[in-house]
Amino acid sequence: MRRKGPNQCPGSQAVMAELANLVQRLEVAVGRLEAISGPGGSAGGSAGGAVSKYVEAYDVIISGPVAEYMSLSQKIGGDVQKHADMMKQGFSSQRQLLVTASTSQKPADAVLTTLLQPVSKAIQQVQTFREQNRSSPYFNHLSAVSESVPALGWVAMAPKPCPYVKEMQDAAMFYTNRVLKDYKEKDKTHVDWVKAYVNIWTELQNYIKEHHTTGLTWSKSGSVASASAAAPSAPAGGCPPPPPPGPPPPSVDLSGPSGGGDAGDGNRNALFASINKGSDITKGLKHVSDQQKTHKNPGLRGQGAPVRTGPKPFASSSPRPAAPSAAPARTLPPVLELEGKKWKVENQEGAQDLVISNTELKQVVYAYKCNKSMLQVKGKINSITLDNCKKTGLVFEDAVGIVEVINCKDVKVQVMGKVPTISINKTDGCHVYLSKDSLSCDIISAKSSEMNILVPQKDGEFTELPVPEQFKTVWDGQKLVTTATEIAG
Repeated sequence: MRRKGPNQCPGSQAVMAELANLVQRLEVAVGRLEAISGPGGSAGGSAGGAVSKYVEAYDVIISGPVAEYMSLSQKIGGDVQKHADMMKQGFSSQRQLLVTASTSQKPADAVLTTLLQPVSKAIQQVQTFREQNRSSPYFNHLSAVSESVPALGWVAMAPKPCPYVKEMQDAAMFYTNRVLKDYKEKDKTHVDWVKAYVNIWTELQNYIKEHHTTGLTWSKSGSVASASAAAPSAPAGGCPPPPPPGPPPPSVDLSGPSGGGDAGDGNRNALFASINKGSDITKGLKHVSDQQKTHKNPGLRGQGAPVRTGPKPFASSSPRPAAPSAAPARTLPPVLELEGKKWKVENQEGAQDLVISNTELKQVVYAYKCNKSMLQVKGKINSITLDNCKKTGLVFEDAVGIVEVINCKDVKVQVMGKVPTISINKTDGCHVYLSKDSLSCDIISAKSSEMNILVPQKDGEFTELPVPEQFKTVWDGQKLVTTATEIAG
């Protein structure tokens, strides 16, 4: 009988589909083997090489959503793939901790802190990589991961680790939505990447609910865990270990993000050391007398309220006198320097004459933790970020990319030329003064309040328009319809 050629075989498409499915299954299997035999996995068994039920359940997450996320990150390549490799190290370190917990009794706090360090270092490495690559074309991908990676800290959260993971997952939503918006019509790989990454935290929540409802479950038998059971540290090139917490106990920011580099990043890196103090964490607190309580001393009320300025552009260059003891002295020196393509403006206090000139199109500006200061950016620049700034003003001429305001309080932004997008995220109090050339820009806001856009008029005055903060969503029979609402009265 004459053999049919490839184009004559009626089942060729079915065969190709079956082969593609087989390749995908092999990739998942390889991912699982790598997770088990990789860093933190080689020592991950109890006697006889067996692992506990909850370690096996964790391996399902690694071989499922984590392996899919790794595979898609490899397809995208570049910074996304590098970031995914760091995340793999984090999950491997956490798996080793789970193996230790499943075969050992809970150790003393000092030993526990050592056991938690590999996961803490992995979190810090992921977040630092995002900060070092703010000009990356995949910055939204990096930010989505960086904002949610503290979810790996659930092992130190008791008695409610699951809500903590959910909170970190929500923190990534701002950036995952950006990725979906940018690639929905361009490249399905990025859309699948978002789904796979978000699914990691969804499955982790289900896992925690079943096996660690009130916190990491330790074995009731076996020897007490020792520091030698800690997983290997992150590979060379990673970040140094977080500084040990000093007295009094540091405040730990568990709220997650920040798009663009949280003020709480350092605190989150000390999360494990702080959280494991248990009841001792309250020893550094001072007793508050009745005279210091606002509900018993009406004279104290309103003193801590933020100062809101009216809708006026930047008219004065002289700083207002600060209240005596308004804020504690800063320990970090002020910074205003160009590092590669990035202008760093950090820890400025009461500086009203900050000017960045001689700018280039490829450069970015990152202002972090500035208070009662004024920054002017001359020329055309790529992008500008205000992160964790208070009562600070920004005046710039032209930006070809995005201008972001993140985790700020009572700030003003004035556009003298053009800007395509202004993003306001997790900010309380933001006045944006637009120029005539920038009236067509997109203004994106999330988790923010007291936002006002000021539009120029022919007479030179500004009309102040509030950005909606309250929304109404209804089901129209086919889809959800959301509209902005105003509070009556």
